[in-house]
Amino acid sequence: MNDSSWQPEPVPAGPAYDAQVGPHTRPMPIVPDAAGRDFDDREARDRGAASDGGPLFRADTPPQEPMPSPPPPHAEHPQDSSPPPQKKRAGRDLRAAIGVGVGLGAVIFASLLIVKAVFVGVVVVAVVVGLWELTSRLQEQKGIKAPLVPLAVGGAAMVIAGYVRGAEGAWVAMALTVLAVLVWRMTEPPEDYLKDVTAGAFAAFYVPFLATFVAMLLTADDGPQRVITFLLLTVVSDTGAYAVGWRFGKTKLAPRISPGKTREGLFGAVAFAMVAGALCMEFLIDGGAWWQGLLLGLAVAVSATLGDLGESMIKRDLGIKDMGTLLPGHGGIMDRLDSLLPTAPVVWLLLAAFVGTG
Repeated sequence: MNDSSWQPEPVPAGPAYDAQVGPHTRPMPIVPDAAGRDFDDREARDRGAASDGGPLFRADTPPQEPMPSPPPPHAEHPQDSSPPPQKKRAGRDLRAAIGVGVGLGAVIFASLLIVKAVFVGVVVVAVVVGLWELTSRLQEQKGIKAPLVPLAVGGAAMVIAGYVRGAEGAWVAMALTVLAVLVWRMTEPPEDYLKDVTAGAFAAFYVPFLATFVAMLLTADDGPQRVITFLLLTVVSDTGAYAVGWRFGKTKLAPRISPGKTREGLFGAVAFAMVAGALCMEFLIDGGAWWQGLLLGLAVAVSATLGDLGESMIKRDLGIKDMGTLLPGHGGIMDRLDSLLPTAPVVWLLLAAFVGTG
């Protein structure tokens, strides 16, 4: 029997049926399901397949869609559900960085005010620690063994010779330091000899030789003021680059080397350094003029930025973020010397051209 020939059978009325269905309710037939099984009207009602006065079972009855649940209160306004814009954040602990910076500045200014030789000692300590950081990272990341002992001894001698004998003494100490590196490395197996001594010569030039110009700035009669000018312009340049780049920076300066630096930040460094240079040359340097300070500030901003990019290139090649962890919020000593080292000879040369070396 198929569905087309199926006829409903009459259902006798009775108290039980009438009590369940009601006296005025049309009797509901037994309906076979798709598999031919019968189920009565109570089961149909329990399953919601029929209602009074409506069709009992239709294949074309559209399925009922579930009632949409009311939206939560905060969803009435979609714009309110979007996360609030996050503020830009510095990549380092600013409190620690400021505290360490203030402490280093206090040590430097105190040594300059006490006696010049004390400041030379501070430069020597910074050079030796910087060499230790650089040679350690070279060995850890690249397996390059630049000899630390001749570099540290020669680097200290280089700074002292520059202070006592000027540029001539610095060059002689530099040559002797490189020679000491060549000889010292001969005590080990010849494998990677050329690579190790080349790295040693680079380290001798990059850290102590460039730092020698800071000691040479100090030899002038207004040496402390020249050193303060050098340090102040470098710090102001870095601060201007950070402040302007953080607020307005959009165009990357050198994304493959340092993704955080922007052209807007470079403009900020130049503007801040030029203003500071004009003030320093006018009020700190004997015989200086404000227009000389503008040129000095421009040169410092460029050299400081190049120095920062140079060390960023080294750290990217080594696969590290910082050269060390000695200074909280800053990294290592070399992470603070990156912009100072190449700026020192630039400031020394321009001041010598503007007002002499006396």
